[in-house]
Amino acid sequence: MAFSDDALRAKLSTLNETQDSIVSVSQWITFHKRHADRIANLWLTRLRDSAPPKRLNFIYLCNDIVQNARARKRTEFPDAFAPLMPEALQTAYRSSTPEIQAKIRRVLEVWKTRVTFEGPIIEAIEARLEEVDKTKGTGSSGKKTLMGKSLFGSSSDKPMPKELETLGPLQTAVTKATIDARPAIDAAQKEYTNLNDPEAGLPTPPVYAARLSGLMKQLSNAESAVGASIKARQALLTDLERILEINKSALSKDEETFLELGSRKTSTEGKKRDVEDAIMKGLSSNEVSPAAPDPNGGSASGFVDDRPEVEELTPEPEDPLEDGGDFGYSPTAPTSNPAVAAALSGFGDTDYTGVKLRNASNSSLNGPTAKRRKMSHGDDQVVPDLGGLGMENLGREGESLGSALGDLDADVNELLEQAKQG
Repeated sequence: MAFSDDALRAKLSTLNETQDSIVSVSQWITFHKRHADRIANLWLTRLRDSAPPKRLNFIYLCNDIVQNARARKRTEFPDAFAPLMPEALQTAYRSSTPEIQAKIRRVLEVWKTRVTFEGPIIEAIEARLEEVDKTKGTGSSGKKTLMGKSLFGSSSDKPMPKELETLGPLQTAVTKATIDARPAIDAAQKEYTNLNDPEAGLPTPPVYAARLSGLMKQLSNAESAVGASIKARQALLTDLERILEINKSALSKDEETFLELGSRKTSTEGKKRDVEDAIMKGLSSNEVSPAAPDPNGGSASGFVDDRPEVEELTPEPEDPLEDGGDFGYSPTAPTSNPAVAAALSGFGDTDYTGVKLRNASNSSLNGPTAKRRKMSHGDDQVVPDLGGLGMENLGREGESLGSALGDLDADVNELLEQAKQG
């Protein structure tokens, strides 16, 4: 059967969900590959006009046609269907039930796995499906499982970094503009080639003029479409350059910080090595010969002595009698030493019991002439030296004197002389 729009519409009207129907229509369309662009446009029109449950059949038909063309290394149908796929899948996905939406997602996953279409086309399709999900309030990534994840994981499930959020809409705009421009460009290029083919015969002037007029419109449409694509791509490049400058500045700072940290690490490592060498040298010197003690109490090794300082003991106070201190006699105090009284009583009838002794001066009773001795009754008494009177042991009560007493005080000698003369 020769190709015509009516023949194609008739074939598409017989399409159903069975495998035989899909394969039969696919083979007929593949045979007319020279009309790939026209077939793709009519296919999209029929998909829009069909009931929502039957739109999935058109997607299965497109999948079979494109897969067979890829297997035969033919590019006519992949190139013709690619620009139309985002709109076609969005239309079918929007009006479908969750069960059919899951099947559409499954077809998209197959295309991604087998690289049926180029990456920008797949990304544009995913963006369109995401828009439908957001409009319906089902969130991103289509039908949800009980675990809250997508039934068919896709690259859009991964969160985009905050710094790159502005790139998403720009890239989507570029993809959309590129897809929209492709049919106009192909149509204009094809018509231009046909009209300027030297082997083809020229039509009659009126027909030729009409075809040239149509070519002018096609070229204008293609030019406008390409201009929109250029504008979208320039916006994307501007944002990419902004991000690039930010990262260049951050990279410069990171490099400076890296060099600074490396320098500090090297200097710290050198200090650590010096300290370790000093420790090892100190240990070696201690093992060879112990350090001599410091006469001042310090450490000969040069290390700080952490021992606490001990306060020296306070010396006992010197005996005032030995240091020449005052006896502290009262000028009016009577003689209380019984030995002195007994000695004085032997020199005459004069009673010397009540004789008052003058306070010994510091010069006469200080020093070696005055001694302190321990009496048997526990009192400290000052015993005058009686000279050669044979009274060396007087008051000792059997205890030897141990040493000769000094001379008597000048006042005591004077009293003794007066007693003899009397």
